[in-house]
Amino acid sequence: MEMPEFIEARRPRWQQLEALLDKAEQRSLRALKLEEARSLGKLYRAVSSDLLWVRARGGSADVSEYLNDLVGRAYALTYPGQRPRFSDVWGFVARGFPALLRQEWRMYLASVLLFLAGLGFGYLGMLADPDAAPYLVPEQHLSLDPTERAAEEASGEGMSTQEQAAFTTFLFTHNIEVAFLAFALGITVGVGTALMLFFNGLMLGALAQVYTAKGMAGWFWAWILPHGIPEITAICIAGAAGFVIARGQVAPRGLPRGMALRQEAVRAVKLLFGTLVLFVLAGFIEGTISQIHPPKLSVLFKVSFALTVGLGVYAYLCSDWMRGARADAAGPDGSGAR
Repeated sequence: MEMPEFIEARRPRWQQLEALLDKAEQRSLRALKLEEARSLGKLYRAVSSDLLWVRARGGSADVSEYLNDLVGRAYALTYPGQRPRFSDVWGFVARGFPALLRQEWRMYLASVLLFLAGLGFGYLGMLADPDAAPYLVPEQHLSLDPTERAAEEASGEGMSTQEQAAFTTFLFTHNIEVAFLAFALGITVGVGTALMLFFNGLMLGALAQVYTAKGMAGWFWAWILPHGIPEITAICIAGAAGFVIARGQVAPRGLPRGMALRQEAVRAVKLLFGTLVLFVLAGFIEGTISQIHPPKLSVLFKVSFALTVGLGVYAYLCSDWMRGARADAAGPDGSGAR
């Protein structure tokens, strides 16, 4: 049997298993009738066989991933009680997330380019028309003069330890909300996600120009970069997750649109989950190092700190590329010969 014929013939039972899984996951296994529970077990075994058939014949990766998802969900319902282990979570954070980001690097690159386009537009817009500040600069910064703010920070009128702790908590929560919104707006075929990324970049670019016009460019980037590198990276990854959802809508790759969307949503949620580590890091830095300004911490020190953090973040995110490069250099037998 050819692969297209196999998919067409087996699709009804895949959809039947998916419907039973949806019902059981939403309302628990007890909500299933006796006959439905028996069907769930039979379909689980049948779809497991289908998955092996597809893998053995080198079938579509999309179909294989979809069936693997169905089998995994059925297994979790059939054999409940096994809680996620710390080793599983750590394995995803250490290796699974960088590997997934490597697979979705195009979506991440699109997010970064949209953010940078907004940043450039905001900077040039303020440069060309300073009167546009009410429309481009974040509201809380409209009444702040950069030189006056720097002078106040230098005089020691900054935040107390308690205020820094409260500020860190607020920023962490706010940044998570921004990421979730960028992710959720993927359902708008990616248009909302693109606008979200562009608008966040626009505000940063406009604010950068305000400080640059006052001769405070170094002070500004020493304030932004320490937390901004992991924070902006995380937001762009969340945007990439939104674009993955959009891909399921506009490019189902031969699968039913609902099936493709469900499959892409699983990948998108994993990408979003992976950003939590970056947001924790950014929130901690933003509430501490970023808020300690010259002369307590010099511009050179803070920028150097930011670059060190950035190198660490991208060394982690690119670790799967580096492992792949080392494996290619070692050759198939590990000797380095090709």
